[in-house]
Amino acid sequence: MKVQGGCYCGAIRYEANGDPMMRAECYCRECQYITGGANVLVMTMPIDGFTLVQGAVKGFTRDDIEHAVTREFCEHCGTHLFTRAPGFKEGVIIKVGSMDDPSLFGKADSANHVSDALPHHRLPDDIPLHQKWVHS
Repeated sequence: MKVQGGCYCGAIRYEANGDPMMRAECYCRECQYITGGANVLVMTMPIDGFTLVQGAVKGFTRDDIEHAVTREFCEHCGTHLFTRAPGFKEGVIIKVGSMDDPSLFGKADSANHVSDALPHHRLPDDIPLHQKWVHS
């Protein structure tokens, strides 16, 4: 599969080739900050097929959370594009909203961090729900 995408202002473009390693929904509090209160949809692609074609991302890693991920975004328009997890070097976690064709996502395999879901969230009833993150 070939996935292409970029940020809202067009300063950053990426391409990812390979078989998706994971498709998931995340309800963690950190993702809620990024989305403005909703869950986030992510698709992980193999790092060896990933290329930043244009521009440069800015990264942010919290220093008050053990095993914190690095969230990468466009410093011009603020679009959140990727997450890199310290224990998962073989993949890059792509935010589905940044994909040129978000329909390539298909459907999530699981919903994670549902322990952080808020009353206004609608949890899926047709995929596994996990209290924390179960993908490695």
